[in-house]
Amino acid sequence: MQQITILGSTGTIGQQTLDVIAQHPEKYTVFALAANSKVDAIFKQCLVYQPQFAVLLNETAAKQLSLLLNDANSKTQVLSGIAALEEISSAPQVDIVMAAIVGAAGLRPALAAARAGKKILLANKETLVMAGSLFMQAVAEGGATLLPIDSEHNAIFQVMPPVSIQHDKLPYQIQDLTVFGLQKIILTASGGPFRSFTQAQLHSVTPEKALKHPNWVMGAKITIDSATLMNKGLEVIEAHWLFHAKPAQIEVVVHPQSIIHSMVEYIDGSVLAQLGNPDMRTPIAYGLAYPDRIASGVARLNLLEIAKLEFEAPDTKRFPCLQLAYDALNAGGTAPAILNAVNEIAVAAFLNHTIQFLDIPTMICHALEEMAVTPVTDLEQLCAVDTEARAFANGWVQQKAAKNQPKVLLC
Repeated sequence: MQQITILGSTGTIGQQTLDVIAQHPEKYTVFALAANSKVDAIFKQCLVYQPQFAVLLNETAAKQLSLLLNDANSKTQVLSGIAALEEISSAPQVDIVMAAIVGAAGLRPALAAARAGKKILLANKETLVMAGSLFMQAVAEGGATLLPIDSEHNAIFQVMPPVSIQHDKLPYQIQDLTVFGLQKIILTASGGPFRSFTQAQLHSVTPEKALKHPNWVMGAKITIDSATLMNKGLEVIEAHWLFHAKPAQIEVVVHPQSIIHSMVEYIDGSVLAQLGNPDMRTPIAYGLAYPDRIASGVARLNLLEIAKLEFEAPDTKRFPCLQLAYDALNAGGTAPAILNAVNEIAVAAFLNHTIQFLDIPTMICHALEEMAVTPVTDLEQLCAVDTEARAFANGWVQQKAAKNQPKVLLC
């Protein structure tokens, strides 16, 4: 019986993780659940899964949850704040940590889990995007097992040779993929809901339209990132750290059906791919049971029904976020942290109807051009850069909002 902490339990990945766990009550039990502020959702989860701890980042929400659980005679203890997230991620009783908190808030608990030598199922992109070198070194020093849960990286993990995914050598260094007999990594992208839109059509995109992903059921932030192709850009940065890959060895291919989740090309010309229906329970189940496999509840793949698989090159002129991510990765240092922070603010502003869809890459481009990029030294420095980048982005949003305000004529 393995005990699991789920960071981000009320989000899409968290809910699907609980669904897989529920199918295997003889194998897994929930040690702790954590979320930001969704009191009703985590309350219901606590009643069903009866974790020892429930953590909410928002202190007021945590107090509300505590009252609800007390009234329900629940034994679940409620905590709040970042320190509590670190505590439930590194507790001695915990075997597996599902790191699925969206955004920079997921970085510290993921690092805590790595230093404590846990089996980490990493679904939080920002951990590697912001602090790839620091996190990978923490994994190696702590003797943790790192399993990527993004469908693309999980697919790559499944078709790469085992030696290429070992992170037990210090100091952690990026190596050339050809050392492992590989030529390149091929990340597939659905292209999002606006794949066929013209530049003119992209000017009129609304948050409501952008939230309708053609294939995947995801949270709002990740869905918008998919629409801008930033999601794929962040995955390029993740792949760099996870698989010892240089930027030039990571290719992105648009595959609208989302059946091939990613591929690896070997130096002998072989291309290995992992296929499956677009359902995150597949990589979640693989991560939970690794190196074994368990049922996930995902519908069987019927190739005859699919009939065809299409591929095309991404258009970085219409969707510049992908190229901006490559630029940040090549720049190195704190550039990816700047990219990530500004993107988070931009996406939130777009969802609030404060800026337009095409303003998202414009904001990021300005930040990368105007903010100083320095080598990464420690977590405190990255947090300071994150704060500075968010301030820059918020200032940009405020200026944009002010320009869009209707003028009042005084007579």
